[in-house]
Amino acid sequence: MISDIQKSTENKMQRSVEVLGENLAKVRTGRAHTGLLDQVEVEYWGNMVPVSQAASLTLIDARTIGVKPFESNMASKIEKAIRDSNLGLNPSSVGDLIRVPMPMLTEERRKDLIKVVRGEAEDGRVSVRNVRRDANDHIKKLLKDKEISEDDARRAEETVQKLTDKFIAEIDKMLASKEEDLMAI
Repeated sequence: MISDIQKSTENKMQRSVEVLGENLAKVRTGRAHTGLLDQVEVEYWGNMVPVSQAASLTLIDARTIGVKPFESNMASKIEKAIRDSNLGLNPSSVGDLIRVPMPMLTEERRKDLIKVVRGEAEDGRVSVRNVRRDANDHIKKLLKDKEISEDDARRAEETVQKLTDKFIAEIDKMLASKEEDLMAI
C-alpha cells in the first residue's frame, strides 16, 4: 500500500518535471531548435495542424531553421503562420525552402525571459509540493484508519520528502541551465 503511494508520487513528480522541461523548451533562446515551431499551426487540407505535420523541419545552422513544405502550394501559408505566431520570427522563402532566422536577443528581453523561466520553475516546484501534500494526506489517512503503524507512516513521509527534495533539485538544475542559455551571447 505504501509502496503504491510512493510509486504514484514519484511518477506524478516526474511528470511535473517533464512538463516544466516542455515549458522551458518553448522559451526562445538565441539558438534555433525545431521545437520552437511546435505550437505554430497552419491550415492543411481544411484542418489546423502543427507546421511539423505539413513540412519537414531542419536546422540549417545554429541560428536558422529550415522549413520545407511537403506541398509547394503550402509555402506561403506556412510562412504566414510563422510570421503571425507571436514568436517574433520573420521567415523568408528561398525557392521552396523557408528560412526562419533567430533574431538576436537584447539584454532587456533576456532579463524578461529569465523572469518567465523563473516563474515556470516556481510553478514546477509548487506542483511537486502539491504531489507531496497529497501523498502525505493519503499516508495520514491510512494511519488514522489504523491500516499502517506510526513507524511505517513516518518512514513513508520521509521517503516522500526525499523524493520531493530530489525533484526540486532537478528543477533548480533545469532552471540554472536555462538561465545560462538565455544569458549566453
